[in-house]
Amino acid sequence: MTDKRVCFDFEVDFSNGGGIQGQGFRLDIDGDDISDDALAAYIIADLRLLMVREVRILNKRIIEEAHKRGEAVGTQTKARPRHIDLSHTIEDGMVTYKGIPAPHICDHMSHAQSAGLYEEGTEFHFGRIDMVSNTGTYIDTPFHRFKDGDDLAAVGVHRVSGLPGVVVRLSGMEGRAIDWMSFAATDVKGRAVLVETGWSRHWRTDQYYEGHPFLTEAAAKYLRDQGAALVGIESLNIDDTSGGTRPVHTTLLGAGIPIVEHMTGLDALPLEGFSFFAAPPKVKGMGTFPVRAHAIITDEAAASA
Repeated sequence: MTDKRVCFDFEVDFSNGGGIQGQGFRLDIDGDDISDDALAAYIIADLRLLMVREVRILNKRIIEEAHKRGEAVGTQTKARPRHIDLSHTIEDGMVTYKGIPAPHICDHMSHAQSAGLYEEGTEFHFGRIDMVSNTGTYIDTPFHRFKDGDDLAAVGVHRVSGLPGVVVRLSGMEGRAIDWMSFAATDVKGRAVLVETGWSRHWRTDQYYEGHPFLTEAAAKYLRDQGAALVGIESLNIDDTSGGTRPVHTTLLGAGIPIVEHMTGLDALPLEGFSFFAAPPKVKGMGTFPVRAHAIITDEAAASA
């Protein structure tokens, strides 16, 4: 079933004077239509408005577009998978980032080669991989940016595992720059903030490397100042790569906030009500490494999704 959203303008008058307006507002809906009264009630509740005298819904139209909130207005409860994989598969020869060598995956010892070392019917496989640490879905720790920053071994598992998570849905946004206002409606303190852009649909195509979404420096400072525990993004890079500076990496990693890039599957998560995991191996002297990023959804979130 195709997701439906309602696009509309609105005007709100307050009984004690004044009012507010909104243009091009979009809202997830369940079904093919929604009444003006239902939209008015939603606006009042969602914006927590008091002393409303009248709400006028204008220029309403129904469009086909993927839901952003994870639960449409009027949606009935449905089951949702409890474990969600948020990582790309690492394959021999794949390119994660142009200019970085692709991984080479091969046998150190195949099953057939090991057969002569054990009793009949007993075989083992020993694999080998030659890989730059920035491959697939990976985590950046402070050492990636700062010589004296915490490396993979120094970052405790409590900083990258079992974190309460929130999703900020920005798939279909206009432009590339994601500013601080995109996060202002979300409580990010102590949470893994995962930015869904929809960019993973271009994975392993030429488009993936051109015109990717990124956070602004102001967004990074906002997330730092609001106490985000970790920031992940469904994109080639969390920074704008058109120049030589990396203000988002500098701001977040400078504050000890790990970054997870090249994520996928964020559209399968609810907005909140899940725990996020992105623990790398405990390697000394290295700042980045692939992770099996994943989320575990709570029973409450699964029941209400």
